[in-house]
Amino acid sequence: MSTASAGVEPVRPEPESAPPRMKNSARGTGDRVFRWSLTAAGTTVLAIMAAVGVFLLLKAGSALKVAGFSFLTTAAWQPDVHHFGIAAVLPGTLLIAAVAVFFSVPLALGTALFITEVAPRRLRRTLIAMVDLMAAVPSVVYGLWGLFFLQGHVIGFSRWLSDWFGWIPFLHVDGTQPGEPLASSSVYTASSFIAGLVVALMVAPIQCSVMREVFAQAPPGEREGAYALGATRWGVIRAVVLPYGRGGIIGGTMLGLGRALGETIAVYMIISPVFTIQWHILQTGANSVSSLIALHYGDSSEFGMSALMAAGLALFVLTLVVNFTASSFVARSRSGSQSEA
Repeated sequence: MSTASAGVEPVRPEPESAPPRMKNSARGTGDRVFRWSLTAAGTTVLAIMAAVGVFLLLKAGSALKVAGFSFLTTAAWQPDVHHFGIAAVLPGTLLIAAVAVFFSVPLALGTALFITEVAPRRLRRTLIAMVDLMAAVPSVVYGLWGLFFLQGHVIGFSRWLSDWFGWIPFLHVDGTQPGEPLASSSVYTASSFIAGLVVALMVAPIQCSVMREVFAQAPPGEREGAYALGATRWGVIRAVVLPYGRGGIIGGTMLGLGRALGETIAVYMIISPVFTIQWHILQTGANSVSSLIALHYGDSSEFGMSALMAAGLALFVLTLVVNFTASSFVARSRSGSQSEA
């Protein structure tokens, strides 16, 4: 009697198991080339930055030896008689940058959220291309536009701010009275406020690009979970996108601030240089470190050139401090920690 008729299943031979695959931790030639290329690129960037700092320090050595700490407290620029400092132009630089960031951050943030969360897919590509194109416009074009178009349209707004909020110290304009219709409009031209508006339009595309890239990487699972729980579009933005993109918001803001601090041509074309500490942002007359260098670069003596290099060194250090501060905040954020990993 066969085994099949007896109800006993025939014994089937077990299939031969494949030998376990050994992990090969050795990198290929392409991986090694790619890794060393990235290392060389990063090292080159750091070396260039260090070389710029060393160059400015060497060129500014003679001026810094003469001025000493008074270089930061003197509000005059007379290097030929050894009486110079950046106490008058450094506050102007910070004020113009502050005005620029005040107006550019809401504009960039709103544009980035609209592109990633609201705009249709077909329109999204067009908007991204337009924003990137704005970032490529030369500074001199923004300066000409601000000088011949924006300034004439902003004077009325500056007058309104001075009339209604002149009790705030930095919004007060000397020589004007609230509600005076015949007051000259020349006191509102070439101000830190107008220069800051122009710089805001210059740095907003860069900030928008950084924020947009971070917002687009928000976890889709958390988005879908929020929608499944009944959240609205604004609820998803507030609960998922903005917390995740906090690092991008800070990084984009600081990146724009760094460019605003060093903007030269547009600011130089708009402001009326004064060498006093000008805290009234609506009043004519302003200055910045970069415009100071552009103004005196062509007619400076050898010692005056060293003084200009010292001003450039101060601006370089200030920009580095801003960027490193931004990096520390970004690294602590959720999106920054994931990108670091």
